[in-house]
Amino acid sequence: MNRSEIVFLDGPQSRWKELKFTFQTMTQLIHGFRALHFIGPCITIFGSARFKEDHPYYALTRKAAAAFAQLGFTILTGGGPGLMEAANRGAKDVGGRSVGCNIQLPIEQQPNPYLDKWVYMKQFFLRKVLLVKYSFAFVVMPGGYGTLDEYFEALTLIQTHKIKNFPIIIFGKEYHKDLLEHIEQMSKSATISNDDAHLFLVTDNIDEAVKLIIEKSIKQYGLKPENKIKPFKWLFEHK
Repeated sequence: MNRSEIVFLDGPQSRWKELKFTFQTMTQLIHGFRALHFIGPCITIFGSARFKEDHPYYALTRKAAAAFAQLGFTILTGGGPGLMEAANRGAKDVGGRSVGCNIQLPIEQQPNPYLDKWVYMKQFFLRKVLLVKYSFAFVVMPGGYGTLDEYFEALTLIQTHKIKNFPIIIFGKEYHKDLLEHIEQMSKSATISNDDAHLFLVTDNIDEAVKLIIEKSIKQYGLKPENKIKPFKWLFEHK
């Protein structure tokens, strides 16, 4: 076909809708920043909403979150049920801070009962901005599309030096076996570099994960016990 014969398709071009979406996005971000401003350095834990309280992964997540909270980190999750609930619950078990960054869905995902604070986001990409902004480590538990989406986005941002190189820890060697084999295949095929295949730790040992976080989060970034920062009342801030 001759290039001159192509008839290009027309699409939505409403400048008003684009402007409206821009301001809605900005408003949501400001709301998220204000709501989470005082939560402190976080460890974000991803995992399936579908595992119930009697599942071994629930117990593992709860125990791991408790260990991370005892280091002084706030435990941050998507705020929903399943392994997100287990992580928030583990933080509360040891008196740690527990925060959720929830998402508004057609079938609304209710915040789990173990949250000190939570914020709703309408868009997944805004939610991920907040999860990355306050995190000094990502912990990936067994999960589905959403968990893997967040995991690979974090790897991509670290690989491309868009965010600081904080630890990414994968729990569940057996569950993630095929995924890890595929990552190895990508390395062999040179679609990622050899170094990219080692941007994360795979373990089922909580002590090993704690040791990595101490070295690569606390010591690497000079995290220290917090100074009590008072909210500005004139900005209507509150902890």
